[in-house]
Amino acid sequence: MKKNQPILLLLLLILVTSVSCKTDTKPKNDTKKLFAKSNLIPWSIVGFDVKERTPKVRLEMLERLGYKQYAYGNRPKHIPTMQEEWNLAKEKGIDIKAVWLYINLNKDKVDSLKPDSEVVFKNLEETGLKTQIWIGFQPTYFDKLTDEESLKQSVAMVSYLSKRASKLGCKIALYNHGGWFGKPENQLRIIKALPNENLGVVFNFHHAHDSLDEYSKNIKMLFPYLWAVSLNGMKAEGPKIITIGKGTLEKQMIQELLDLNYTGSFNILGHVKGGDPEVILEENFNGLQTLF
Repeated sequence: MKKNQPILLLLLLILVTSVSCKTDTKPKNDTKKLFAKSNLIPWSIVGFDVKERTPKVRLEMLERLGYKQYAYGNRPKHIPTMQEEWNLAKEKGIDIKAVWLYINLNKDKVDSLKPDSEVVFKNLEETGLKTQIWIGFQPTYFDKLTDEESLKQSVAMVSYLSKRASKLGCKIALYNHGGWFGKPENQLRIIKALPNENLGVVFNFHHAHDSLDEYSKNIKMLFPYLWAVSLNGMKAEGPKIITIGKGTLEKQMIQELLDLNYTGSFNILGHVKGGDPEVILEENFNGLQTLF
């Protein structure tokens, strides 16, 4: 037995080294699963649709493309069919992962939302939909305020919206839609000012052109609260919306998320003014598959 001991030890060492090497080279995330249609959330397919699809036709489009979920971002003209669409989605087994709420502090006040905002809560209650509410604030409003005033008013409104959402079984996510509210450091300040609220962040590549140099810092800072990331082709010089895979920066930006072991949802845009979401979604999906 002692005579064969060195050989056995050598074989054991080779085996351990082999396993160790395989472990080191294994990717942290299964990108095939992360970038499958089952994990991608179509976004901006309601308000940006040159074909002006009805709820029924829009949901048939999603089924045809192979998606079983999407985020609902309406315009005022879609309010009359909002409940119809949400109920039909439920019947079809299509999950509405989020609904959009656009706040203008000139018109929306704590305890007194404008009708277009109030109807979102009314419809959530009447349909029983439990989902995320992605909130963006009208960017230029904050140009008139000091930093202290901006924080105070934002915290008050987010707190109010979060409490209302919680009563309906929903949650609030902050959406970087430009202006003071869209800056990652300010979103973090709002979240930390409301430690008892269950708040998250939706980070959109296409709204981050003004802070690309700080992307690495910002994404690490927001990571504990990151619920979804909207993907887009990215070039420092723009334009704002580019097909995924046609830019020069998006692969590295996504890779940084993977290196952080991000396993949340990714949004895939159907968003081009005057475009057809069915075509745009497929172009973005196919472009994403070429990157990883």
